[in-house]
Amino acid sequence: MAFLTITAADGREKERVVTLDPAAETTVGRSPECRVVLNDGKVSRSHLRITWKDGAFWAADAGSTFGTLFNGAALTAPARLAPNDRLACGGYVLAYSEAAPAASAPAPAAPKRPAAEPEPEIAMDPALAALAVLYTDEMMAMKKRIHEQVLFKLNLPEIATKQIQDDEMRAKLEVALDQVLREVRHELPRDLANDLFRQTLLDELVGYGPITPMLRDPSVDEVMVNGPGRIFVERKGRLLETGARFFDDRHLITIIQRVVEPLGRHVDEASPMVDARLPDGSRVNAIIPPLALDGSSVTIRKFSKKKLTTDDLIAFGSMTPEIALFLEEAVRARQNIVVSGGTGSGKTTLLNVLSQFIPRGERLVTIEDSAELKLSHRNIVRLEARPANIEGRGRVAIRDLVINALRMRPDRIVVGECRGPEALDMLQAMNTGHDGSLTTAHANTPRDVLARLENMVMMAGFELPSAAIREQISSAINLIVQQNRLPDGSRKIVQISEVTGREGATILLQDIFVFEQKGFGPDGKVLGNMVATGNIPQFVEELKAKGDLRLDMGVFVPKA
Repeated sequence: MAFLTITAADGREKERVVTLDPAAETTVGRSPECRVVLNDGKVSRSHLRITWKDGAFWAADAGSTFGTLFNGAALTAPARLAPNDRLACGGYVLAYSEAAPAASAPAPAAPKRPAAEPEPEIAMDPALAALAVLYTDEMMAMKKRIHEQVLFKLNLPEIATKQIQDDEMRAKLEVALDQVLREVRHELPRDLANDLFRQTLLDELVGYGPITPMLRDPSVDEVMVNGPGRIFVERKGRLLETGARFFDDRHLITIIQRVVEPLGRHVDEASPMVDARLPDGSRVNAIIPPLALDGSSVTIRKFSKKKLTTDDLIAFGSMTPEIALFLEEAVRARQNIVVSGGTGSGKTTLLNVLSQFIPRGERLVTIEDSAELKLSHRNIVRLEARPANIEGRGRVAIRDLVINALRMRPDRIVVGECRGPEALDMLQAMNTGHDGSLTTAHANTPRDVLARLENMVMMAGFELPSAAIREQISSAINLIVQQNRLPDGSRKIVQISEVTGREGATILLQDIFVFEQKGFGPDGKVLGNMVATGNIPQFVEELKAKGDLRLDMGVFVPKA
């Protein structure tokens, strides 16, 4: 057996021991996804890899920013480990041995959540517990029968979307429903909440079925339907099961049609996928069989009606006041900023907040696939892409809108999300007088953003050499703000990096701020804080030289 004894040079952590497994790679870095997590600003998210090869363990640097020392010398090539070898990553020393240290027993490297009672794979949503009684097999059968009787009284085979929109028809439906409920009242459980039951039935007839209460609930961020019998919600960053369900897949498809038809969209076997935006701004995606194998699927991303501010994000713990002021200075200094993160990490919310820092005297053009940005500027033009119609015509892509925006005399361009060939036009705009532009991109790290942008530029169809593409990226992008959703469901800025130029084929990055995770609290919340790396971005130095800096330079000093 082989072991790593991990010691923090400043004594801030207890010594810990990790057992090396020949069958699995041991990853070392700042990311919570690494097997060995080192909370240090000079440790990269993925810093070091230890693998088994040719009957021995080998250590290799994973392209870290500050490098790895092997027995006091820079680790530039994979090194075979022997007893008493030492690796240094940031402020940590990793000592290799092939006998378990007597002073301590092997322990897991990554911080673990405190012990708690076992819970289901996905917990049930307590906020919807009162509805559970309405979705038993008996109650579902009763609701379906009532549903059919209401339609029979109105001499309707089914309710069309256009009929629901008619106030007179809705009134007739409510009268017919009340009549049927009086007829079957002796069959209903005595302890049934009659008002709730009636509302549920009405939702089935004229609303969006069982997902209607979830759409009304402001604390629900996302509704996910995986077939007629499985409905989930995301509430405060947590994925929860609801227990609600549709009658069958036909009922679910009817509700999907009810959602998308007023928006001028249609879904059927010939066109089994649809993207749409509800009047309140919520984003809807639906896909039906034969593409969806286990029944139709619907995903509805809701957006807060309240326009969030920096104070809100600070209160949520997404950023600190110092980080907020830094980002405000960056926007004021017309830095081109990319907000990076995964799905549901809060990229659009952060982009909204950053846009609020743009001076009111500037002309702003926003370009989105589905309009989600809520800006209060007076001199603003909002553009939204358009999908093709049923005949496959009329599509207007984001790239077309970016090209058109350049003819609209914008001071800044805000692209809701770069995910295709529009990246080339966006980079060219940033390089040709539209400094201070903002966009988002899907990526796990700032370094990944650069690779993603390069791939997206290649999608434009031009045979540009990689060197030319990287030159465009390095000269266009100034800052990358990494936003992640952490294991406890919270959304935080975890890294801010500056693009400093290009050296050969490599675009150079330097971290300005990084989030140091320090484990979990008793309530399961992630503990940690943003720390400065000591690097000062170029725009700060320029503002300081002009005497126009509102930021305390002390924020860039690493805290001991």
